Amino acid sequence: MQALFNIFNSICKISPELEADLLSLLQVKSIAKKEILLKKGAISNKICFIEKGMFRCFYESHEKEICSWFMKENDVIISVESFFTQKPSYESIQAIEDSIIHYISHEDLQFLYKNHLEFNVIGRIITEKYYTLSEQRLYSLRSQRAAERFEYLRTYHAEIIKRVPSTYIASYLGITLETLSRIKK
Repeated sequence: MQALFNIFNSICKISPELEADLLSLLQVKSIAKKEILLKKGAISNKICFIEKGMFRCFYESHEKEICSWFMKENDVIISVESFFTQKPSYESIQAIEDSIIHYISHEDLQFLYKNHLEFNVIGRIITEKYYTLSEQRLYSLRSQRAAERFEYLRTYHAEIIKRVPSTYIASYLGITLETLSRIKK
C-alpha cells in the first residue's frame, strides 16, 4: 500500500485527512493466476491498484478473445466505460499471474473526490496518463505495421514480452501467433 501512497504524494501531497480516509476505505485482495477479476456483463464497480502481479483486459469478437491491454505493478485497473458509466462491461479482466490488489468502490471514489480537493488533482493526473497511453495504442494499431507495433512494445513495454504469454501478445498486437513468431526471429 505504501507504493500507492508514494504515487499519490508524487502527484500532489495528500493531507492527513485524505490518508486516513484512504486507509479506512482501501481493501486488499489476493487474486490467483487465471482468476477473473471482472466478468463480461458485470458492472466494474471497483478501481484497483496492483501491488503485485499482472492482468489482461479482453473482449470477445467472432468467438475469439482480443486482448486490449495489460496492467502490472503500480498500475490502476478498471473497465473504463463500465466503471465511469456504471453499466455492464463488454470486457473481462483476468489475472495473468498470482496478484495482490488494493481497491475501493466507485461510491467510495466519489466520496474521496467530493471531500478531498487534492484527490481530484490526483485522479485527473492518473486519468490523463491512461488516456495518453490509450491514444498511443490506438495510433500504433492504426498507423504501424505488425513488426513496428512489436518493436514499440519491446522498446517501451519490454516487461510485457517477458511476462505475458505469446498468445495474448499476438492478440494485443492484432496479429496471429505465427506472425508474432516470425517477427520475433
